[in-house]
Parts: sequence; structure tokens; C-alpha cells
Amino acid sequence: MLPRLELQTDIDPVVIKYLDALSKAGFTGDIETQYSSRLAVATDNSVYQQLPEAVVHPKTTEDVILIGKIGSQPDYERVTFSARGGGTGTNGQALTKGIVVDLSRHMNQVLEINAEEGWVRVQSGIIKDQLNDAIRPYGLFFSPELSTSNRATLGGMINTDASGQGSLAYGKTSDHVLSLQAVFADGSVYETDNSSGQPAEGEYAYEALKTTEAVCTENRQQILDKFPPLNRFLTGYDLKNAINDHGEFDLTRVLCGSEGSLAFITEAKLNLTPIPKVRTLVNIKYNSFDSALRNAPVMVAAKALSVETIDSKVLNLAKQDIVWHTVSDLITEVPDKEMQGINIVEYAGQDEEEIKQRVTSLTAQLDHMLEKEEAGIIGYQVCEELASINKIYAMRKKAVGLLGAAEGRAKPVPFTEDTCVPPENLADFIAEFRELLDSKNLQYGMFGHVDAGVLHVRPALDMCDPAQEMLMQEISDRVVALVSKYGGLMWGEHGKGFRSEYGLEFFGEALFTELRRVKAAFDPQNKMNPGKICTPLESNAELVKVSDTKRAYYDRQIDVEVRDSFKQAMECNGNGLCFNYDTSSPMCPSMKITADRRHSPKGRAGLVREWLRQLSERDIDILDFEQKSLESAPSIKTMIDRVRNTLKKSEEYDFSHEVYEAMNGCLACKACATQCPIKVDVPSFRSRFLNLYYTRYQRPAKDYLVANIETMLPLMAKAPKIINAALSQKWVEDLTKWSVGYVNTPLLSVPTLKQRIAQQGIKTFDLQALSALSQQERENHVLIVQDPFTSYYDAEVVDDFVSLVKKVGKTPVLLPFKPNGKAQHIKGFLKQFAKSAENTAAFLSQLADLGIPMVGVDPAMVLCYRDEYTEILGNKRGDFDVLMVHEWMLPRLDSFTVSGPSDQPPWYLFAHCTEKTKLPNAEKEWVTIFKAFGGVLEPVSVGCCGMAGTFGHELDKLQMSKDIYDLSWQPNLEQLPKERCLVTGYSCRSQVKRFEEAKLKHPLQVLLQLVD
Repeated sequence: MLPRLELQTDIDPVVIKYLDALSKAGFTGDIETQYSSRLAVATDNSVYQQLPEAVVHPKTTEDVILIGKIGSQPDYERVTFSARGGGTGTNGQALTKGIVVDLSRHMNQVLEINAEEGWVRVQSGIIKDQLNDAIRPYGLFFSPELSTSNRATLGGMINTDASGQGSLAYGKTSDHVLSLQAVFADGSVYETDNSSGQPAEGEYAYEALKTTEAVCTENRQQILDKFPPLNRFLTGYDLKNAINDHGEFDLTRVLCGSEGSLAFITEAKLNLTPIPKVRTLVNIKYNSFDSALRNAPVMVAAKALSVETIDSKVLNLAKQDIVWHTVSDLITEVPDKEMQGINIVEYAGQDEEEIKQRVTSLTAQLDHMLEKEEAGIIGYQVCEELASINKIYAMRKKAVGLLGAAEGRAKPVPFTEDTCVPPENLADFIAEFRELLDSKNLQYGMFGHVDAGVLHVRPALDMCDPAQEMLMQEISDRVVALVSKYGGLMWGEHGKGFRSEYGLEFFGEALFTELRRVKAAFDPQNKMNPGKICTPLESNAELVKVSDTKRAYYDRQIDVEVRDSFKQAMECNGNGLCFNYDTSSPMCPSMKITADRRHSPKGRAGLVREWLRQLSERDIDILDFEQKSLESAPSIKTMIDRVRNTLKKSEEYDFSHEVYEAMNGCLACKACATQCPIKVDVPSFRSRFLNLYYTRYQRPAKDYLVANIETMLPLMAKAPKIINAALSQKWVEDLTKWSVGYVNTPLLSVPTLKQRIAQQGIKTFDLQALSALSQQERENHVLIVQDPFTSYYDAEVVDDFVSLVKKVGKTPVLLPFKPNGKAQHIKGFLKQFAKSAENTAAFLSQLADLGIPMVGVDPAMVLCYRDEYTEILGNKRGDFDVLMVHEWMLPRLDSFTVSGPSDQPPWYLFAHCTEKTKLPNAEKEWVTIFKAFGGVLEPVSVGCCGMAGTFGHELDKLQMSKDIYDLSWQPNLEQLPKERCLVTGYSCRSQVKRFEEAKLKHPLQVLLQLVD
């Protein structure tokens, strides 16, 4: 039986008292002190980990003011804060041992759009892409670009003065901030354009304004002499640009890039840029990465908007990822030559003729170089279609996460990844950088903005190896010296964070003292993100250091074999792609609804890592324990103890309950297993967790119902009308709802599949007869694999597939029903699932020897054979393959007898989320098949429908299921004729039927109509 895990850390009583006072003072946001919530924000996209005392989620600026006002009282002197947005920082900027103030959950609205004057006012928790979606109808966009734009907040961008692709033309975030609403550590508020008036004397805002202007004015020449003329982030407190060309002081520039160490940013007024009318990408391919770097100045000189570079390491990782399917035709291989790097050159503007001339001029240069075999260029492609351009940049953006997917325990990690040197020095700088890494026998990946002299270099280190962790410090120190040699900066883009210790070395004691004067004026008690950038003058506080506690300190407490076994959780690098706000993205619907970081792949992976660590701390051999749970049945005593432990759940703390809460909200949709660049597969480790969790606690009755449904269905189908009549009774519905926790129980198909097939008169399954067929006869046969839900609840689909097979000139054979077991896997019945999988795999492996295609109609069930079966059975799975309907049809289109072209209006495809993430070409292939049958099919961009097998039927999940459905399915179906909307997944059709009272067809059913 799994042991109970006690709380590991206590919260400072002063913090508890502060939070109580905050609540009583009228704070309207969320206050979270549970261990799991704190763990969820203990990491970001860096190598560091710091557990905060609490997490607060303000709803309004007034809430933030209260945070400061109460915190400035003498009783709470040691209470500190760190503002947090998307948590995508690579240097631990928002990590703290104090209180995390997360502005992303509630303060994320567009407040005002002034298209005529070209500005917008937003709350700081809004996501960058979300903002651009809101202002796109006005022909405007917020131009500073970054790879994490679908989850990074504006507050985070402002606090790191973020920039990226296109910064030579568009600048960085601070170049587009017109004013900021800042809340200081004492609760005073100041609008930096002075629209709210001057702060009152005695307020922190007053002292900050007065002192900072004096610092910038008195040291003006020294500041100008010290900072190199680079296009990137400079001091953390931008003293150089705080005084403009007219000699006017603007506090806005000082707050931009301050990493939350000066004040909370609650609102921002931002300058907007007209969306370019014309965009063209030229993808240039090289035989070496050095050639790509050295050739980049030619592109800049050719008046390009931006020049991005990617090395072969990142390219090869992209080719192994789902994202490559979207760009493989846009970045094709060069015959007989190896592509070792590419430059992505963009031209954009309002004048089509001007852009065309620039592109023509560049391609003429490239043709000349190709002919002369100069500059290492081996080819190029021009891309002018907006959708394709976006796909290429999506691949480039994913490069950050893809580096974390490298094979082996050593992973490319961020700590020297945003050095910035003058572009003309970049190639020589990188050559020395590579010499350094090569001398340590380290692998690394590189990508970045060569036009601005910024290259992201991530050496691969095994941070669980203490020697490698020490090597990280050595490399950091040597890169600092190298950057200085080439006239650059250590932090050209991603901020300082735990690299703040290098500040004194870069700026010299005199200027660094001035930075400390600024910090003291803003935050005399050192309450705002202490330790970052600098400490207040006359303070004994210390800066954070590169050598501070890292996540690996905790990870290495877990046995190596356990880490390898649970690598889907252990290898999460915190890149946060699972926080993607886009409702049409299938990635993690539960996170989209709850806005709770625990309910994301990143959050769930972090909780499982801590769960494993605590078990290791108790000397539990988790792998041995797991193996025994799969091999032996529980004793009577164990079952009694489970009931007893369950009854005491509310009385005894167990960290496992917090892990369970996060896992319980997972829909097991499997999108994370492919969409996440690291392949953090939550359903995989979720099922293992549940299996072990229920060795200590009693399962709910609904789990047994779900796990045994495949055994029950064949029996129920013997009297479907009686069963349906009973299930339709109000008292039965209520009994099922309140005693089992199950709602909207689907009714069985009438007539049953068996009855329908009998009317078709097709062959019954006879292994001996099939074995006697000739090779040619076998090629004309199809073995139809049943799944429990379609066969028993939506039998018409299977029946129509049988008819379709016959119509296209093939012979269908319906295989006897064999339990698939996916529901058992989802609920963590791993022992039972292993048995189901073993039996069904043996049956299908036997049939595979016939060489007759096996085809199933439901994506979730068919893909289970490839994924979960391989996972649970390993080499025992056998050699068989069950195809999806479209996989079977596509290569055989030429052999089908189908009708001619049709002039019907288009059909609309709503694909199952598991299908389109696991099989990224599925939608395209359905379109091709429809075209061959004379139909027009248009895929609809939707995320998860919210049903996910039986998830949507569980009472405690009902509201979340509906909310997820309302994100993308409901609005799309509302705009389209439902009779022409097609759905591949049974659970998705079931969800639509429940909420729309409409029965949608499977695409194969329309193909049958087109043939007829």
C-alpha cells in the first residue's frame, strides 16, 4: 500500500498573518497556499527552482494596491513579492521564496483600443498573441515578437524588455510602451505619462521619480560612454534611454526591463504598428552553420526586415517533431547535399513593388553565389503565402522547446543563450564560443537573430550530475569574459534573473552604485523580487547567483531508474507551450478552462516529480511497488484499509491528494504527447499514478463502471430496447447520477450492429476460410476492427463502413468484438488493461499474418493499439497494425470505383483531437479522399470537444466538459450548417448530440452518399 505523504514545508507564520490581513482588507482575488499551487510556480523555463510561500491572483489594480499597502506595514517587513505572468522566463526572473503575485489569471483584458491614434491600453496579464487577435480587425499589431508569444504576457514582456524577430525594424518592447500604471511596494500608484498627476511627497512613487531622474541626469555622459550601441536590452534599469533626444525624463523606460524589482505593472498603454500588406520569406540553405552566420550581414545589407538563423541540431529535432509536417514542403532538402543551417530572411511592408524589388535583388545575389559556389549556399526557397510564412515561424518558435527533446540525459539548457554582440563580430564570437563548448565535449543547439547579433546557444548538460552543474558555472564565467572581449552583453534578450551577480562586472562599481540608488528609491525595504538586478544601496541583502538552487537538486534525489521510467514527467523543461491560450489549439483544454497552472502538462509533470521525490525520501522502491501492484491481487485487509483510509481523507493530509486533484482534471486527450516539444505525456504517467494511488484509497464506483463497460456492453446488447427503456427512466437517471456520479448515459443502438450486419449479408469471420484465400483475394478483403463505443452506441457508422467497403469494390469482414481496454488505462486499472491488451494484441497479431488490412473507425480506440499497447506490452505487443479509415483509403484511391465530380456545397470536418495531433496529416488526407469522391471538404480549426471518452459523462466533470465544448466547438457549429458538419470521433459526436441535439455524421458516411 502506498504510504501517506506528509506536508514537506511549513509557511512562515508572518506570511499566514499577512494573507489573512489581506483577505480581511477586501482583497477580491484568489489566495493559494496549498503545496501544489506553490509547486506549480516554483519553476519557469530555466534550470532553477524556488518554492514560494504563497500565490495570489489579484483581480483588479485595487487588489494590487492592497498587496502593497498591507505589505508595507511594520508587522510584515519580511514579506516579499515577485510579479509573474506566463512563467516563460529562461533565467528564473519571476522565481521567489516570497509571495508570487500572478497577474495572468484575471488581469488579462484589453481596456481600450484607439485605432485612429494607433494605441491600445491593456492589463498586464494579457497574452501577446491574444492582444494581436483583438487588434487585428483594425489592421494593427503589437510588433515586438518572441518565440513564446502564445503564452507570454505583456507584463512579462515589459519586465524583460522583450524583443526578437524583426527587432532591427520594430525595436523592442520599451520602444512601444507609451505609459505604464505602476503600483509600488507601499501601494502608491503612478501613471508614467503623468496623466494621473504627480505622486504625493512621502510615497515611494514620489521618491522613485525624483531620485531616478537625478541619477540619469547627473551621470548622463558616463552612461552614454559605458553602454554599447546595441539593439538590445541593457541595464535592467534603462538609464540610457530614460532621457529622450529632447532631454526629457521618462520613468517608463526605467520600469521596462526591471524584472518586477521596482514595482508591479498593472496596465500599459502601447503603441501599435500597421500590419504589413506584403510579406515574403526567403529560406536560404547552407552547407555549414558558420556559413549561415557569415553570410547574414549580406541579408541585412539587402534591407531585410529580419534575419533569423537555425542550426542543423535544431533542424534535425524539428524533423522528428509533429511541426515538421507543416513545413517540409517549404524547407525542402537539397539533393546530394547536407543542410547544416538556414537563414530565414523576411521582407515586409506596405509597398508591394518595393518589397518585390528587394526580394528580386536578393535572389539575384543568391543565384550568383550558387553559380559560383560561394558563401556555402546550397539552395533557397521563396515563400509569399501568409499561412505558409506563419508555419515557418511557428517551427522557428518551437525551436526553444525542441532543444529540450534531445536524446539522452544531457539536455540543452538556457544560461548563456541570449548573448548579444555587434553583428559584425557575431561569427568570430560564435567561433570562439563553439571552441569553448567543443573543448568540454558538449553538444549544443543554436538559433536566433543574427541581424541583431543575438544567438541563442544552449549547451547540453545533465544537471542531475553535480560535476555538470559545476561546469555550468565555469562556462557562464568564461562566456561573460568572451562577451566583454567582443564588445557585447551577457543578457541581450532574456533578462538577468539569476545572472544578476554579473551586473557589477559589466557596469563597474560607480554605475552599479547608481543602479542601487534607483532600487533604494523605488523599494527601500527590498520587497520587490529581492536579489534580482541589484540590491538597495546601504542594504546588506545579497544578489541571487548562477550557483543557486536548481531543479536538478530535487530531481537527483529520485533514483536514476525511476527518473528514466517516468521520463515523460522528468524531462519537462518548463517551456510552457501547454499554456497556449488559443482555443482552437488542442493542447490542454483543462488549463484553458481553469487558468490553473496545476492543470497543465507542465504543472502535472512538476507534481509527479515531487511525488516521486517524496516517495524516494521515504525509501520506497516505486518501480518494485508498481510491479507488485500489477502482479498480485489485494488482500482482504488491504481492501478494508483502503476503505478506512478513504474515510479519513478529509482528516489526514496526504500530498498524493493534491497530485490526484490535478490528474483528475486531465481529459487524457493525448494532445500533450505530440504537441509538447518535449512530449510530456500526461495520460501515460497519470494512469501509473492512479494505479498506485488506489492501492491506498478506495476507487469511486464510476471508475468500476467505466473500466468494465466493455464486458457489459455485449450482454446489454442482447436486450437493447429493455436496457434503453430502463436507462431512460427518471429515477434510474437520478440513481446513476447521485450514487455513481454518472450523467447523460448514452442509449444503445437499435437495431444493433449484429442485426444490421445480418441484413447486409456479408461474410462472417472464419479464420480458416480467410487463411485459404489467395494473395490477390486477400488484397481485396478488409477486416473491420470493432470498438466498444461505435459498435454498441453508434452502430450505424460501422454498418455504413461495411457498405462503403462493398461500394468501392472490396470485401468486408467484421471481426468479433474484442475489448480494447483504453478506458481501463485512463482510469489507472493497469493490471486489467495489461490483460485486455495482451489478449486483444494476441488476436490481432494472429490476424496480421494473413496480410489483410485491419481497419477501425474510432480514432481514440485505433490509436490506443499503437500507443498504450506498446507502452504496457513492450515487445510482447506483437506485429500488427490497425489502420484508420482514411489511412486505409488514401493509398487505394486509384483502385476504388467511385463516382464523378459533384457540384455540392462543401462539407466541414471536425477532427478528433487525438487523431489530428497523433496523425498531423489526417485532415489533409481526408480532404484528398473527398476530392477523389467528388466532394469538397474543409477542415475546421477546433480544440478538444470536452467529452474525451467518458470524461464528459462524470458528474464532477460536467461543467468543465461543457465549458471546453463552448471554447471552440460551439461557436464554430453555430456558424455552420450542422447537416454538413462531419465528426471523426465517437465521443465528439456524442458531445454534439448532447449539447446541440443534432446527430452529426462520420466522414465515411458522406463518402457512402457520394458513391451512391
